[in-house]
Amino acid sequence: MKNFISNLLLCFGITTLFIGQVAAEVRQYHAKLEKSAWQLSQKSKLQCTLAHKIPRYGDALFTTYANRELNLAFELDMLRLPHHYGVASVQSVAPEWRPGVATKSIADMKILKQFNGEVPQQAAWTMLTELEKGMLPTVYYADWANPYDKVAVSLNSINFHSAYDQFLNCVDNLLPYSFDDISFTILNYKKNSSDLTTRSKQRLGMIGEYLKADAEMELVLVTGFTDSFGGRYLNEKLSKKRAEKVKSFFVENGVEAERVTTTGMGEKRHIDSNKTILGRERNRRVVIQLNKEAT
Repeated sequence: MKNFISNLLLCFGITTLFIGQVAAEVRQYHAKLEKSAWQLSQKSKLQCTLAHKIPRYGDALFTTYANRELNLAFELDMLRLPHHYGVASVQSVAPEWRPGVATKSIADMKILKQFNGEVPQQAAWTMLTELEKGMLPTVYYADWANPYDKVAVSLNSINFHSAYDQFLNCVDNLLPYSFDDISFTILNYKKNSSDLTTRSKQRLGMIGEYLKADAEMELVLVTGFTDSFGGRYLNEKLSKKRAEKVKSFFVENGVEAERVTTTGMGEKRHIDSNKTILGRERNRRVVIQLNKEAT
């Protein structure tokens, strides 16, 4: 009996030691209760970013951009980038004060060498809704710096809701189109006039609203064209007038005048036949090109 108890205690001791070793191998990163902070780090009609700082690790970022379709990206902005390729597991873990709540698998996250970690849109929305419920989205992976360690990176749901409400309001106010939707635009005009067609006025308004929101736009090129009716000299003047009128609209909307370049091409470079009404209507146009520095 004594030997049985001794063996049992020995076995228990070994088991306890093993559990302790396993726990020690998991290096955990998370913001403690008193340091858990969420903030809307980017807020405009072009971009909304919800940020959460993880001490000694980096930042968790949820970002959505102006677009015709709702979009969302999650990024782990790491202080120390991966040294190799791998796969991490993203799971929703219950906090200690909610015992008995099962852990849920959300997605796999590819680990790419010298890149931050990212998950697809659906997984990013799931992480947000799990945070809304008080759960802790956690990323698990084998450490690339230490072969003996596993890493767990958790997002704390403390102080989340107020910043999340601001994020949702920001998302609701995003422009329903992107830079790519308006970077090259053709505006059409009424015959013998510098007045835009109704549809082109709407399009110009969209571009003006985008330019007001984007202070990083480098250059706006505005080029005017006419059909072949009315004489070359008069048509060149008319094309310049059309281009200058568009420039004035942009300047009135807060774009610096030196960032807008205008050119009047007159009858040159027709895109359709001048023998038909529809052809001449297409030739009466202003082309707007937006140039933005790649990020």
